[in-house]
Amino acid sequence: MSEVVRAGLVQQRWTGDKESMIKNAVDAIGVAASQGAAVVCLQELFYGPYFPQVQDAEYYSYTEAVPDGPTTELMRDLARQHNMVLVVPVYEIEQPGVYYNTAAVIDADGTYLGKYRKQHIPQVKGFWEKFYFKPGNLGYPVFDTAVGRIGVYICYERHFPEGWRALGLAGAKIVFNPSATSRSLSEYLWQLEQPAAAVANEYFIGAINRVGVEPLGDNEFYGQTYFVDPRGQFVGDVASDAEEEVVVRDLDLGQLAEVRDLWAFYRDRRPDTYDSLARP
Repeated sequence: MSEVVRAGLVQQRWTGDKESMIKNAVDAIGVAASQGAAVVCLQELFYGPYFPQVQDAEYYSYTEAVPDGPTTELMRDLARQHNMVLVVPVYEIEQPGVYYNTAAVIDADGTYLGKYRKQHIPQVKGFWEKFYFKPGNLGYPVFDTAVGRIGVYICYERHFPEGWRALGLAGAKIVFNPSATSRSLSEYLWQLEQPAAAVANEYFIGAINRVGVEPLGDNEFYGQTYFVDPRGQFVGDVASDAEEEVVVRDLDLGQLAEVRDLWAFYRDRRPDTYDSLARP
């Protein structure tokens, strides 16, 4: 049986300040709403530059509380206005000195449903994230929304199959992977890993990346935002590698039952043989 969800992804470039980034995102959400999108996800740390290109405590000032900070409150109003589920990646402060790379999930009536905190934190040249973020401590939640059960997995985490699987086992139908990833390190993997994860876990994935070169470093973010279905096929075209774009696609959730009946991966799992995988 067909159950179509119209979903959107917002691919932005750094505008130079937080206020205009937020305005740009609000406008993009409006564009997605005008096209009938019922759920939209923004890019990783959407209202700032990708500041982990450097290690500078100045950028701690970008933190906000979740859900009580101004950006989450604004997005709750926007979700209510557009009757749209929103996934909003921000830089969260829990208490002074304790910060997370977080995505707030807001239902279509403006209800704050909860948050995901990025679990896997890189620390390599140009991606100095351990300077800014503690590893997440909220597990791999799946959120019951107006468009069904959705999950979030952030950027670097796409390299780790365990979280993808945890979200599938929890019943996710769509998983969003908001990212900030550049040409020099991982572009060749970008259109490989998420389609493979969608196949292995039999759900839709929305993969979001930013575009442009930012003044903090010479990393060029390569965009190419897309949706991929549980057969590993792109849903419509992949977005530009250089320009801002609002990607809106129809996701037929009826495919999930078809694929799971055809490829019975969940039936054939052998968790009784995997104990050693969870050991350090």
